[in-house]
Amino acid sequence: MKSDHRHELKTNELADWLENIPEWAQQNRKNLLAVAAVVVVAILVYFWSYYRREVVAARNQERLTLLVTQVPQRINEAMRTSAQNGDQTLALSSLGEDLKEFAGDISNDNMAALALVKRGETIRAELHLRPADASREELTSQIAKAQASYQEALDRKPSNQALAAAAQFGLGLCEEELGNFDKAAEIYVAMTQKAEYAGTVARAAADYRFKIMGEFKTPVAFKPAPPEPKVTVTPETPTLQIQPDPAAAPTVIAPAPADANKPAGGQ
Repeated sequence: MKSDHRHELKTNELADWLENIPEWAQQNRKNLLAVAAVVVVAILVYFWSYYRREVVAARNQERLTLLVTQVPQRINEAMRTSAQNGDQTLALSSLGEDLKEFAGDISNDNMAALALVKRGETIRAELHLRPADASREELTSQIAKAQASYQEALDRKPSNQALAAAAQFGLGLCEEELGNFDKAAEIYVAMTQKAEYAGTVARAAADYRFKIMGEFKTPVAFKPAPPEPKVTVTPETPTLQIQPDPAAAPTVIAPAPADANKPAGGQ
């Protein structure tokens, strides 16, 4: 009985509250309108923020794609002009600065890491494609910039392990170019032992690089060229041949043939 009574009381209270909703709404009209306005504004802000993020992300992706595709193009142009005694390395330097600026402006770690890896690649390419050989100081300075770019890519901790492996491999190449082959070997071995790098292109490249790196440690020595055989040339005595002059040859006049109708020895 008590439970039935409690149920009946709750039902009556609910019915009374429903009957009083119009009156309560009329009394709190201003508050309800304010709350509704806040909810509408919050929804609009949410959708606008979402739309803006998508638009910005699309624009950043487009810009990064443009920068990354320019890297091999600029390298090929620099290689062609270098073969023709030209210099296009300034274009590579400018592209490297654009990649650095992009990485500093973007909040996406994967996109930033890709830009920094490509910047390291352009720095190293610019160093090797200069018309004149770089001094030891210039080499050290440029490789230090490339190392900083690769390390910054790792510090961004990209979720894409292929990017992390590419940055690690770039550090190994930098050590090789500085002549630190033992340090480069340590980097390559560490890469091959990381399970998270399995299946990445950079890990396969590190394994291959470690196997052939010994060829770069030993300076190449070429055998001396065999002596050229001595050839004794005997000068030939010129032979003078004098051809007879056809105009000076004697003219032979043949006798006229005898008339067959005349008797021999007579008129």
